[in-house]
Amino acid sequence: MFVHVVLFWMKPDAPAAGREQLANDCRELLSQIPGLTLLEVGHPAMTPREVVDNSYDVGLLTVFKDSAAHDAYQTHPLHLKFIERNKANWDRVKIYDFK
Repeated sequence: MFVHVVLFWMKPDAPAAGREQLANDCRELLSQIPGLTLLEVGHPAMTPREVVDNSYDVGLLTVFKDSAAHDAYQTHPLHLKFIERNKANWDRVKIYDFK
């Protein structure tokens, strides 16, 4: 198993629809990539605990069957399309991978 967590912070001047487009593109584009065993996308739960970071706009959790599937995902045309469609609206991206 290979877990890939991505947090997106949107640009302050990004259109309101940009946040939803990013989340929808996660569901509609990225979910079609072979090798994924789980994909979840959402917005901060606003959990009121000091150790919780609620500052991001969109969170993406993907689980792959193995490292090779993750590596193939990174160069898959749908992943590249996702980046191209959304990169103009995000200010910062932070990734956490573990296995």
